[in-house]
Amino acid sequence: MRDPFPIPAIPALSRAVEPLAERLGMSTLPVHIHEVIGAALLYTFIQVVVSPVLSARLFPKYYPVHNRAKKANWDTHVVSLFQSLLINALALWVMFADEERKAMDFEQRVWGYTGACGLIQALAAGYFVWDLGITLLNLDIFGFGLLAHAISALAVYTFGFRPYLNFYSPIFILYELSTPFLNIHWFFDKLNMTGSKPQLYNGIALLVTFFLCRLVWGTYQSAVVYVDMWHSLTRTPSPEYIAAAFADPLTASDPDTNPMFFSSDPQPVPIWLTVVYLASNLTLNALNWHWYVKMIAAVRKRFEPPKPGKREPLPAEPVPVSAKASAVESKAGVATRHRRTSSIAIEDVVPDTEELREGTIQ
Repeated sequence: MRDPFPIPAIPALSRAVEPLAERLGMSTLPVHIHEVIGAALLYTFIQVVVSPVLSARLFPKYYPVHNRAKKANWDTHVVSLFQSLLINALALWVMFADEERKAMDFEQRVWGYTGACGLIQALAAGYFVWDLGITLLNLDIFGFGLLAHAISALAVYTFGFRPYLNFYSPIFILYELSTPFLNIHWFFDKLNMTGSKPQLYNGIALLVTFFLCRLVWGTYQSAVVYVDMWHSLTRTPSPEYIAAAFADPLTASDPDTNPMFFSSDPQPVPIWLTVVYLASNLTLNALNWHWYVKMIAAVRKRFEPPKPGKREPLPAEPVPVSAKASAVESKAGVATRHRRTSSIAIEDVVPDTEELREGTIQ
């Protein structure tokens, strides 16, 4: 399928990146470099301009204008929310509309390429370019843990420009289906809506989508890609297969119709590359299961009724106050306890959006 990105490649930019792409063995990078840079600039614009302006106008009482750390955290959540909605919609569309991708066999799943899958790859890489930049500029806020995450994610995504496992780029992007609900949960807390019914409903949606897209879908697709990765270590497309792929002169020189256009002489996948992808995927899947177990424990803790016979601890000796003030405080205490028991309250165990960013191997 042809790359649906509305802005064509910039020849001068493609030529400028060709030496680096050739040195790194990333033959499709010059085709998509303008999308990588464009995505990084878009996310930067949202973080620097769109989020501060809209947030201060829509939420003047809550947007932390004067606190640099809180403001940076708020703005990055806005970018994360936008990015997850955009990339999810595009990935689903590519999976249903890209006919060349649907017809891919083993050889094309590993060494093949389509322009639409390349776009998903480029937009994800552009997001992690932005992620790396904002982390470096605010290292005192985000810390070295997120810096390591940004570097690792960007490195893994750029390997897809070899091309390698291009077929799977929209598949593993769908880990992000739970991210909008995670960001919304975070914003509910900042808007003093902790324990509200909207946060409860959003929390249920978060648990369901997290389970389905990260645990069920992600684990199954990981097993599928492991099989392809294993076979790619010792098996390459035969000369007859390559000859057949380039036999038709009408499609042989067109990357939009010939999935093997960038792999006319495919080599066995290096062991180091397989190990990097395998380790990354196993780590992220393990973290997803770990986080989900803690999320379930937190939900049970909030909704479990008190054990029979268990009494509330006696309150500390109160400071003398007026009868009117005592009544007000008593009502406030009841309201607070009611809000906490009706809250899904998983913010204490669910990692921030930055920690649940793209859990893909691509």
